[in-house]
Amino acid sequence: MLRVGCVKYFNALPVIRGWPGEVDFDHPSALCQRLANNDLDVALVSSFEFLRNPIYRIVDGVSIASEGPVYSVVLAHCGELSDIHEIELDPASQTSVNLLRCLLAERELTPRLIRNIDFQSVRPAGLQPADSSAMHSQRSRTAENISAGRTGRMPMFQAPASARLLIGDQAIQFRQQHADEFQFWDLGEQWRKLTGLPFVYALWLIRPEVADAKSVAQDLRVLRDENLTNLDDLIGEAVAGGVDPGRRVELDRKFLTVYYRKHLRFSFGEREKEGLQTFARLCVKHALLPTHEPVFSVM
Repeated sequence: MLRVGCVKYFNALPVIRGWPGEVDFDHPSALCQRLANNDLDVALVSSFEFLRNPIYRIVDGVSIASEGPVYSVVLAHCGELSDIHEIELDPASQTSVNLLRCLLAERELTPRLIRNIDFQSVRPAGLQPADSSAMHSQRSRTAENISAGRTGRMPMFQAPASARLLIGDQAIQFRQQHADEFQFWDLGEQWRKLTGLPFVYALWLIRPEVADAKSVAQDLRVLRDENLTNLDDLIGEAVAGGVDPGRRVELDRKFLTVYYRKHLRFSFGEREKEGLQTFARLCVKHALLPTHEPVFSVM
């Protein structure tokens, strides 16, 4: 049985809904560790994990990316960026944290960055295997499971001297609850302004010893294509499945339609690859990676 892991955010739904087997849902940092420990065979994880440890094979053609504002990777702040002295980081994503470091460094901004452990998930979510007759209910449960993990307490930070990096469903929740109180510096938008390129947040990575990697990659591409073809159905199932009421995220059809169709991209083509290579070079420039560019090994 192939051991599959996937980030537990709603942005992953179009690339995982309908997978005919068990899926372990968790936050990106936890999945990276499990993949590195050989506890998973394939996982949708932070793109920085590949840049940091390029032993994996990438599923060609599929990613979670944006070309412009991404909406769910933001720095929440008040006042001017230059006045910020301290930024609380979500430790769940290597990619977003290092993207923020690069964007700040390119602007010659040097606030103190601190990790807030309250962001961490306290329980993972998962899927049970499904046969073909149960595929529809399996797809519905995927939306529920992706949204099921609690992301901890969200204490208010002290503005204007402090700011907070927010990612995924937590960013969506915070923006909905505090839209009138904060400004939101969208990291996808800032990357586009800096480079003119898409930014790749997550990739499907396959461990090098997986024997049938080509067929796994093809299955994942087919799954993504099916979900994008039937995106309205996917959105309907996500809305009907509901969200953990303790988190109070308003995922209505209008929001998800804009989120999936406007803010996110699910391809990994030449422009996305160029964007990832550019990110790698900036990470080297700012001493976040060793002084070499990874070579993409795609399936």
